[in-house]
Amino acid sequence: MGEAVPTRLAQQIQFVIEIDQLKGILRQTLLTDRSRRENSAEHSWHIALMAVLLAEYAPADVDVLRVVKMLLVHDLVEIDAGDTFCYDAQHNQSKADREQQAADRLFGLLPPDQAQELRSWWDEFEAQATPDAQFAAALDRLQPMLNNVQTAGGTWKQHQITKAQVLQRAAPIAIGAPALGDFIQHLIDHSVAQGYLRP
Repeated sequence: MGEAVPTRLAQQIQFVIEIDQLKGILRQTLLTDRSRRENSAEHSWHIALMAVLLAEYAPADVDVLRVVKMLLVHDLVEIDAGDTFCYDAQHNQSKADREQQAADRLFGLLPPDQAQELRSWWDEFEAQATPDAQFAAALDRLQPMLNNVQTAGGTWKQHQITKAQVLQRAAPIAIGAPALGDFIQHLIDHSVAQGYLRP
């Protein structure tokens, strides 16, 4: 960018340009109109807005702004690591290593103070040890479920996913957003009854 641009600004702009690549990372989940698969940037935006809209279902000690920050950075590592389909057992074995390496590179592009701050949000989301991270994870699990129901089974039908698999995948919702428990059970039971999920 030239010597006239201060180093800090140059690093920030480089990061902004780099993260544009997230728009090209396709996920398995279909858009609700079934026209195509969503990309990871769309997914991150969707669940960040869900955090604002569904904040009343978060446990009382959850900081929704911190949740939004986590949700906006949690999938940036997919720029390098790709999106790993949650039901792909083989590729999930190497997921953590691939994503750690990606986090090191991507957050390392930022000025040190911002690198530390954004990386801390990502690490917190991954660790799932705080109420904020647990609510963020609940929304991350809920959004694809909603899209699968709206697309008459979508990815679930394509990959012959079972009720037991979805129950296991949805387990963090009961931890991070217990107020949504009855809704999740209804959603799964409805999906089985409609043939969206294998019993």
